[in-house]
Amino acid sequence: AFLDLSGPNEIEGVWRTSVILPCTYVPVEDLVQQTVIWSVAHEQSSGSIFRRDGSGDHVLVSEYRDRVSIPKDITGNVSLLIRHLEISDRGSYTCQVTWKATNNSLIAKEITTKVEVVKVAATKPSIRAGELGLTVPAGASTSLTCEASGSPPISYRWFRSTLQGEPQFLSREAKLAWDRLQPSDSGTYFCEAANK
Repeated sequence: AFLDLSGPNEIEGVWRTSVILPCTYVPVEDLVQQTVIWSVAHEQSSGSIFRRDGSGDHVLVSEYRDRVSIPKDITGNVSLLIRHLEISDRGSYTCQVTWKATNNSLIAKEITTKVEVVKVAATKPSIRAGELGLTVPAGASTSLTCEASGSPPISYRWFRSTLQGEPQFLSREAKLAWDRLQPSDSGTYFCEAANK
């Protein structure tokens, strides 16, 4: 078990979500991690996509830019996080770690994890109704939260009903908050949730 990398043989990720490809080892006192290289072999191409060395982290393939990373400052954990999975991300990912011993010799180990990307059936967002007829004293702080389930990503919009009939747009956040309520904040508020 000396410096063995551990991780699963296969992982199933869901399209448009994030997935972590585990790659961990138990640190040994006399060995210093030199490089971590993640490479992939899939239908389109194969090669290194991520490298960590003495000069920092490097994403080597543009289609993975801003989508892959490994933990910072967690010795022994070089698991790869892939954000916003695409169908084209399916393939075999190899984690290779090289350590330097006190006598300057190098030791390298690697493991490979097969990644399958699946689509889940798209579902419309459904909003869980909040408390109706909320009464809050003036000067207090409060918030309204829009909770929706369904296929990600879900976007939110808060509105306030007006006498003119055209609702007043307030926010694109799931939570609508007030620091100090005023009597003029009284009214009917509603949330809209949307996905693709």
